[in-house]
Amino acid sequence: MSGSNLRYFFAGILSVSIWGFFSIPLRNLKAFPPEEILYYRIFASVAFIWISILLFRKKELKKDLIFFKGISKKEQQTILLQILASTVFLTLNWYTFIYAVNNVSLQSAAFAYMVCPLLTAFGGFILLKEELSGLKLISLGIALLSIVLLGSGSFVEVLWSVVIALLYALYLILQRKMRHLDKLNVLAVQIGLAVLMMLPFYLSRHDAIPSTMWFWGNIVVIAVVFTIIPLFLSLYALIGIPSSTLGIIIYINPIIAFTVAIFYFNEHIDSYKLAAYGLLLVSVLMFNWGVIKDIATFKRKNT
Repeated sequence: MSGSNLRYFFAGILSVSIWGFFSIPLRNLKAFPPEEILYYRIFASVAFIWISILLFRKKELKKDLIFFKGISKKEQQTILLQILASTVFLTLNWYTFIYAVNNVSLQSAAFAYMVCPLLTAFGGFILLKEELSGLKLISLGIALLSIVLLGSGSFVEVLWSVVIALLYALYLILQRKMRHLDKLNVLAVQIGLAVLMMLPFYLSRHDAIPSTMWFWGNIVVIAVVFTIIPLFLSLYALIGIPSSTLGIIIYINPIIAFTVAIFYFNEHIDSYKLAAYGLLLVSVLMFNWGVIKDIATFKRKNT
């Protein structure tokens, strides 16, 4: 793996690692309805991302506008449909995740990102014709076994997890197809569209605007640290790695999330879940074995 591809790989790792701690600021806002958290998360995110683009990335924005105007109407329609569909998937993923963390369980939310890599890798294989080696297929089988083991406890939790995972997997697959546009610009448009989607619901049903610094402090952290930064890193990673690889890297997310649930929020974990995580770790190592060898080789060449 080249140094350039390693950047994409580590960007993917960093994005999902950040998301692993997302339950902390969400639990801080447990007293608020999930839709209210979603509204202000989107509103704050769109403000921060467009301010950043207009201040520091005007050249990239202008380049994308020129590219978009220069392609055919059919290609324009395809891109717009991809952006619109991915926005719907992303917004629904945000809402279901917030609801699961604060109203179902932390473990159900974390479990979603164990299901997601399987769906993403499978979707990349079917829809994008990404190749999967025999070792990677075996690793997916082991991961599936660990998921079945973890999901044997509660059908409701598994159902929420599958819905959350499917929405994010579809989002990732669509992002992989949009190769010619700046990823931060695409994200800014998606969040802008999410605002337009949510605004009618907000205006018709919202309560009084929260006034506490505690609420707004957590919303800013959610918008910047747990929305814009990791989403940009994941979209950047898709430039240089297959969606199937990013899908498996997502397994780092639930490992961190379960650790936070156990040691920070003191949630109970059974022995069979520990066994399932052992299988999961084996699966992640097998799927990324080629990448791990490339990293080791790259480091030796540069020492």
